[in-house]
Amino acid sequence: MRRVLVVDDEENLRVVLRTLLRRHGYEVETAPTGDEALTLVDSFGPDVVLTDVRMPKMGGLDLLATLKAKGNEATVIVMSAYGNMDLAIEAMKAGAYDYVQKPFKPDEVVLALRKAEERESLRRENRVLRDEIRKEHRFEDILAKSAKMQDIFRTIAKIAEYKTTVLVTGESGAGKELVARAIHRRSKRTGPFVAVNCGAIPENLLESELFGHKKGAFTDAVQDRRGLFEEANGGSLFLDEIGELPLALQVKLLRVLEDEKIRRLGETRDLQVDVRIIAATHRDLSNETKAGRFREDLFYRLNVLLIHCPALRDRREDIPLLIEHFLARNNARLGTSIRGLDTEARRLLYEYAWPGNVRELENTIERAMVLTEGDMITAADLPERVREARDPVQMQLASGELSVKKTMRIIEEILIRRALQKTKGNRTRAAEILEISHRALLYKIKDYQITDL
Repeated sequence: MRRVLVVDDEENLRVVLRTLLRRHGYEVETAPTGDEALTLVDSFGPDVVLTDVRMPKMGGLDLLATLKAKGNEATVIVMSAYGNMDLAIEAMKAGAYDYVQKPFKPDEVVLALRKAEERESLRRENRVLRDEIRKEHRFEDILAKSAKMQDIFRTIAKIAEYKTTVLVTGESGAGKELVARAIHRRSKRTGPFVAVNCGAIPENLLESELFGHKKGAFTDAVQDRRGLFEEANGGSLFLDEIGELPLALQVKLLRVLEDEKIRRLGETRDLQVDVRIIAATHRDLSNETKAGRFREDLFYRLNVLLIHCPALRDRREDIPLLIEHFLARNNARLGTSIRGLDTEARRLLYEYAWPGNVRELENTIERAMVLTEGDMITAADLPERVREARDPVQMQLASGELSVKKTMRIIEEILIRRALQKTKGNRTRAAEILEISHRALLYKIKDYQITDL
């Protein structure tokens, strides 16, 4: 952080600061107005903008707001005369790092810059650490550190190279398609990954969509058309919501799985295909089979390798990691500069049941980032359903889970998190509040992977 842009309408002050800062090894450019400063920001690329609060036309607050809107990450330090301290405080609330009160001693400005350098150095280290954590816990496009997801990663690594059919189960939004894509990418198959939602296509069009048709096979068949099996030849076909497949098509799918041949509608000959089938469902197919809604022989043919994606509420230790990921991705996509969430907002997100799983968490973070008026998401920025959610233990019981062991683990983790929040991370004091030994607390922090406090 050696490049400093000084913005002040007083020429003498600009000269003094330029001389002073260059003597301390900084590269310095100066601007008399906010408009000229913005031009220099693009060409000079300052690490720090040292700006007066009150200037003609564009003041320091407007300059700060414009820099934020452009996504510029320069650290802003404001200079303010004694009578303008309210403006300096307002600038701090808007995202300025520090302020220097006029008239100031030379050492005060240099000290403010050095503090900013230390802060930026810590931010860089944190960014590097977060990136390393993401890499450590990333498997293809899936980000997770929970034991359940790590088991899934190991399973994918083992089965990916084989052509065996895979059935992926789990609630909507739990990441079934991401698992399917990871299997395909880790495989040696050279063809494409093709996905289709069996419940989203009308029944009378689904057969043509899957197997294709010959010109004239039905009223709207004005030309030959390849189906998704042919599109996925040499690759993988992901049949999402396989439980919605009509019984008549279940018979034809079973034949394809057994013979690796398809027949377009209106055709009289079969086509050989080389396709790996990965199916997914949120339904319990064994119950669907008993109810006569799903063929038993197809169920057993699909259920060769089973991967169950756990609900987000069953792998809460992944929530902080996912929050950081969605914050970073949306900051880049939306042009925002949200630094994070305050303690209460994090607690609410951690304890919410997430019936919509990862997809719901992602949408909630994006909504909060758009609505927040500062650079930190607060509880007020979260949807009402999250703010007024029931106690997580009650949610656990409502889900039908009656395991004493699992429920006690939820209670224990919540108590540990709240004790650490209350003591601002002081583990010795937290252990006293929890009435456990310091060593036991350290073990439990590691066991629950509590790293986001």
